[in-house]
Amino acid sequence: MVKSKAVDCPIICYRPIEPSDLEVLEQIHGNLFPIRYESEFFHNVVNGRDIVAWAAVDHNRPDGRTDELIGFVTARTVLAKESELSDLLRHDSLTTDETLVYILTLGVVESYRNLGIASSLVQKVIKYASSIPTCRAVYLHVISYNSTAIKFYKKMSFKCLRRLSGFYFINGQHYDSYLFVYYVNGGRSPCSLLEVVSFMVSYLRDGIKCVTSRLRKNEKRKVSKWPKCKESHSLISMAQSKRNLVVESSGYECV
Repeated sequence: MVKSKAVDCPIICYRPIEPSDLEVLEQIHGNLFPIRYESEFFHNVVNGRDIVAWAAVDHNRPDGRTDELIGFVTARTVLAKESELSDLLRHDSLTTDETLVYILTLGVVESYRNLGIASSLVQKVIKYASSIPTCRAVYLHVISYNSTAIKFYKKMSFKCLRRLSGFYFINGQHYDSYLFVYYVNGGRSPCSLLEVVSFMVSYLRDGIKCVTSRLRKNEKRKVSKWPKCKESHSLISMAQSKRNLVVESSGYECV
């Protein structure tokens, strides 16, 4: 496993995780995460049992271990209707086979961080999810105190939809988590308050334009019908009052 500093010019490559990665995968998880995963989880990952996973390796390692893991991402496909996103996803109620891709774990060894490896691994998952016609989103959880991960996923254009109280139980203590989602293949959340207000404003504006247009047409007809009339006819202009609609947000929505 990587313990020394990374080389100056790493050549990072990506590949599917294989059975030979089992030992290093367990070691890295143990070093990076406070949660302890069962042995069955790792065997499922390396053997592709309902889990897809990608590895990052450095082909320019001076120690010759050019195919040893330096980063990884694991994910699972789930049915949308059986997920916690079922009430946060706008979907066709007649469609029962819609799916989501859930990111289980993501990690990069310390000596290889800030090289864009984590971003590339997440992009692998997004590309995979986008290739599934029934998939509508990629989602994951981040423990509430992990500010680095929160900033990372926001930078990757994930949206924070909800704060879940007591989601994690670690060493006898409960911790909250944030639910992040990245929509694919036309997936999106139900209408927000801002979308509803915008629709109403647009609807009213179009209605006023229609009424104004009809009044103008009627006035033109009156003028053409009585061309010799000396009386002047004027239209009453209808000025639309506008209100500034402001929706306050704290950077991400949390319920």
